[in-house]
Formats: sequence, C-alpha cells, structure tokens
Amino acid sequence: MTDWIIPLLFTLLALLTLRRGTDPYEALLQGASEGLLLLPRLLPCLIALLTASAMLRASGFFDLLSPLLAPLLNTLGISADLLPLILLQPFSGSGSMALAADLMAVHGADSEIGRMAAVLIGSSETTFYTIAVYFGAAGIQKSRHALPAALIGDVVGMAVAILTVKKLF
Repeated sequence: MTDWIIPLLFTLLALLTLRRGTDPYEALLQGASEGLLLLPRLLPCLIALLTASAMLRASGFFDLLSPLLAPLLNTLGISADLLPLILLQPFSGSGSMALAADLMAVHGADSEIGRMAAVLIGSSETTFYTIAVYFGAAGIQKSRHALPAALIGDVVGMAVAILTVKKLF
C-alpha cells in the first residue's frame, strides 16, 4: 500500500486543482519557479550551516566534549555513547542518522542505546538547519527568541524520549 501513497496524493492534488478550475501543470510550474527564486537567499545559509556542522564533526569537538559530560550523563542514566548524537541532532539530520546507524551497528538495534538513538532521532528537530532554511526564506535576520525556544524544545523532546525508552523497555 505504501507504494501507492505518493501517486495517489499527486492524483488527488491534480483532481482538486482541476476542480478549482486551475491547470495542475501550470500550478506546478509556478510553484517550482517561486521555489527557485528562494534559492539565492537560502543557499548561503545552508552552505554555512553544513560547513559548520562538518567542521564540528571533523574537528573532534564531540569527542572532546563527551568525556567532560559523561559523569553528568551517567548520573542521569544516559550512556555517554549517545552524547555525540544528542549534540549533533540540532545541527545535522543526515549526520545524526549516520551516528544513530553506527550506534545501532555497534550496540544492536534492539539494545537500550539503539532504541534511544532511534527515538532521539524522531523526537527532536534539526533546529539550526530549520531556522536557517525558514528564516532565510522569509528574509528574517534576527531570530530573537526562536532559537532558545527551539533548543529548549529539543532538550525536552530528548529527555522525554530517553525517559520513554527507559520506562517502556
């Protein structure tokens, strides 16, 4: 059934567009044109964010920070192996997925660490990426309270994810 969801969705959207009296192909082209106009504003933000994320990973920043925060995590009952994932998730979704896959390969997908990694990936946002894309698209220069609020949401989401795995498994 999942193989049919996207084709059915496209068909439904085309039929709804026709019902409104609009040419679906023209609407698609117009949306694509507007999306391409956003590209020059978004591209510098994305390049800077992806470069910073890669630099953090390559520099060993997470490896340096892990031993410092390991005692705190151990008192909270969280494995220090999850720290790089917790720190990288707000920056890079693909990097976080790679770290989660590594954790699952080492510890097993059904281990507590594997389950926590999977739930952590689904319970938090790539905050910096999202802010870069949406604020860049809207031309917003100052994020004001959006970044702190989003990071607090990430911390709460990650805490609840860890607690949920600990309580359910």
